[in-house]
Amino acid sequence: MTELTQFPQALSIAGSDSGGGAGMQADLNTITARHVFATTVLVAITAQNTIGVQDSMALPPAMIDAQFASIAADLDIRACKTGMLADVPTVRAVVRNLKQYDLGPLTVDPVMIAKGGASLLTEDAVAVVRDELLPLATLVTPNLPEAEKLSGITIKTAQDMQDAADYFRGIGAQNVIIKGGHLTEEPVASDFVLLADGSSFWMTAPRVNTVRTHGTGDTLSACITAELAKGATMADAIRTGKAYVEAAIRDGIIVGHGHGPLNHWAYAEAGND
Repeated sequence: MTELTQFPQALSIAGSDSGGGAGMQADLNTITARHVFATTVLVAITAQNTIGVQDSMALPPAMIDAQFASIAADLDIRACKTGMLADVPTVRAVVRNLKQYDLGPLTVDPVMIAKGGASLLTEDAVAVVRDELLPLATLVTPNLPEAEKLSGITIKTAQDMQDAADYFRGIGAQNVIIKGGHLTEEPVASDFVLLADGSSFWMTAPRVNTVRTHGTGDTLSACITAELAKGATMADAIRTGKAYVEAAIRDGIIVGHGHGPLNHWAYAEAGND
C-alpha cells in the first residue's frame, strides 16, 4: 500500500436506519468519532425512526458482493464489523465475502430485534449466523436475549453469562462479550468478557434512567472495531468501547419521541480520545 492508504480504516457491514440512531448510521458516527475512516457494505434498508421500524428490505446478494469487491480492490481495511443481516441469503453473502477478503479482525454484533420490538433477522437465519458466521468472529457481542437465542442457554445469573460465553468460544468465536444490560433487577449493568487467551473480566456501570439508548449495541461494537483498526489490543478496545457507550448514554441528546439515539460526540468532547 502507498502512504495515501495508511490512515486507519474500518468497515461496517450492516443495514441502514433511516432515523439515524442505530445500524450503519450509528456505526459511521462512532467510527468517525474515534478518528478512524469509516467504509460500508450496505446489506438492507429500513424505514425506521425512534418509535419503531415501519418497513425493511434486504439488498440483492449480487450488490453485496459488488460492494465487498469494490472496497477490497482499493482500501486498506484493518477491522470490520457486522450488524443487521436480515435473512439467510444476506448472511450467506456476507460469510462468503468475509472468507474471500482479508478485512482484519471481525466483530459480530448479532442484531436480531430493534429497540421497538421489530425483528431484524428472520427466524431461519439465526442458525446460519450461529453455524456459519460466528465461527469467523474475532469477537462476538450478544446481549442477553441474543445470547439465549443463539446458545439455547437461559441466562438469569452471572454464572449463566459465563456459561454462554464458554458456548460461543466453543463454536469458534475467539473473544466474547455477554452484555448484561437486560438483567434489569440489578442496580448496575454488568458485562462479562472472555478473551481468546482464556482470561476474563467483568465490566460494570451504573444504570442511567433514560429511554435514549437506541443503537447502544451498534455503538459498542463499532467503537471496538475502530480501536482495533488503530491497533489496540482486544482488551483495551473492549474497555474503550464500554467507556465510550457509558459517556454517550450519560451525556444524552434529545432527538425523536421514542427510543432516542446516543450522543456520539460525548466521549470526544470529554477529552478522553
